[in-house]
Amino acid sequence: MQEPSTHRRDRPAETTTEVLPGRLVLVVGPSGAGKDTLIAAAREKLGDDPRYAFPRRVVTRPASAAEDNIAAGASEFAAIADLGGFALAWEAHGHRYGIPARIVSDLAEGRTVVVNVSRTVIREARDRWPDVTVVEVSAPAEVLAGRIAARGRGSDAASGDRLARRFEVEDLPPPDVAIDNGGDLRAAVDAFLRTIALA
Repeated sequence: MQEPSTHRRDRPAETTTEVLPGRLVLVVGPSGAGKDTLIAAAREKLGDDPRYAFPRRVVTRPASAAEDNIAAGASEFAAIADLGGFALAWEAHGHRYGIPARIVSDLAEGRTVVVNVSRTVIREARDRWPDVTVVEVSAPAEVLAGRIAARGRGSDAASGDRLARRFEVEDLPPPDVAIDNGGDLRAAVDAFLRTIALA
C-alpha cells in the first residue's frame, strides 16, 4: 500500500475560479474498490468533527446497500441540475451523478470535504478550487469482480465493461495518493484517515 504523500496539490489562487479556504478530497477508483466503505469508516470517525464534511452523491439509480447515495429520478435530477443544485456532475454506466452544491459553503467555511466522484471531474474541480487532493482506491481485478458480483445489482450486469474501464485512464489526471483496498481493510482505512488528516 502506498503511504499518503505529504505533498499537497495546492494551486495558486489566481489560476482557479473560486478561492475558498477549505480542501476538497476527491475519492476515485473502479467499481468494487470499496470507496464508499472507506468513506463510511472516515465518516464514523470524523463525522462529528465540524472540520470535516461527507456529503452523499445524488444518483439516478435506486438506492442499495452497496452504496451510500441519494436516489433521484431522471427528471428530478435534471430539475436540480437546472437550478444549480450540483457543484459537480457527470454521467457513467447509463446513470447521472451529482455532488450537492452545498459543498461550496463547506469549502467557504474552511472544511475538508470528502466525496466519491468520477475521475472525469478532477480537472474541473482543480480548475475551480485551489486545494484539491485526489485519492485513488484500487484492488486487484479478481477482487473487484468478486465484489461486483456479490452486489447483485442489475446495473452491474456489464461488470466486464466496468473492469475494462479501470485501465482506460491514461488520459485522465493522476491521483495524489493511491490506496490498495484489496487486502486488510483496517490498513486501508488507516491510510485513508491519514490522508484526510493531511489534507
